Amino acid sequence: MTDNTHKNLPYVSIVMPMRNEEHFIAKCLDSIMANDYPVDRFEVLIVDGMSNDNSRKIVGDYSKKYRNIKLLDNPKKIRVTANNIGIKAAKGDIILSMDAHVIYVQDYIRQCVDLLETTGAANVGGLQKAVGYNYITNVIALATSTPFGIGDAEFRYLEKEKWVDTVYLGAWYKKTLDEVGYFNENWIRNGDYELNYRIRKAGGRILLSPKIKCDYFVRGSLSKLAKQYLLYGTWRVKTIKAHPDSIRWRHLLPPLLILWLIFSPVLLALGSKFWWIPIGSYLLYTILTSIGISIKKGLKYFPLLNPTLWILHIYWGIGFFIGIFKFGPPKIRIKTILNDILGKSKL
Repeated sequence: MTDNTHKNLPYVSIVMPMRNEEHFIAKCLDSIMANDYPVDRFEVLIVDGMSNDNSRKIVGDYSKKYRNIKLLDNPKKIRVTANNIGIKAAKGDIILSMDAHVIYVQDYIRQCVDLLETTGAANVGGLQKAVGYNYITNVIALATSTPFGIGDAEFRYLEKEKWVDTVYLGAWYKKTLDEVGYFNENWIRNGDYELNYRIRKAGGRILLSPKIKCDYFVRGSLSKLAKQYLLYGTWRVKTIKAHPDSIRWRHLLPPLLILWLIFSPVLLALGSKFWWIPIGSYLLYTILTSIGISIKKGLKYFPLLNPTLWILHIYWGIGFFIGIFKFGPPKIRIKTILNDILGKSKL
């Protein structure tokens, strides 16, 4: 990109929800402003959920230094609402969704724009590298970077470009969002998946590319991780109930695990000497998986890795049943699940 050609580049609006990110927002903004996309061809709209720490002051200082950084208010404090506030205020032809808890590589914006313009995709996203900053968060990063921990969430480890059902964050032409509708504000969680489902139903395709990279700072404690995955499972039910064809085989594994584990107390109550098999088989598998990860990444992580994996699986599964109670039972389409397993889903 040269100085005499960059005026023809698409203008990009970065929309970033934020709430109480004083420990990360400066690093995040530094990485964005260090991008190789011309600074006069993008704006950064930070939509704040009324932070009560120093986040707003930090952003205010950056907006004085960089004219393309703007702070908007989000009184409802809901992420999907923040996204819509930013999109409606955006001046760009292209919208990039960004997270304040992330550091972006130097070519992040350019890769999003290039892939959106050259692949025919309606939405593009990339790899999210989970990173920690102390012992507990390093363990969480390891657990959420393995297929056993998070299933086939390929945005954590994909090596080749692939058409997928959803991506982390995303980049769209604004006209695409105008046509299919913005984020549905009835979805407090899982709103990105719900939007991507509507895009695919309208004929658009979602591209996951390892050319797009960022580092994501994981939740700072196991209790916060548990709450995160409980909400993931709960709101997945709402999406499946509203859009039955959106179900994937991976969505059923955590609730099936809960049912499998419940067999142990049931068998014990019935006096079976095999009561330990459901719980024992799961514990054995997680222990072997933890040993394998720890041998590669550091044996010091082994003691906490097991309970972290349990949190990912069990809280997501419990959340799924909470979702059934909260939103009603979803319609499970066996044909859709089989097509997903056989790789015949339309992506």
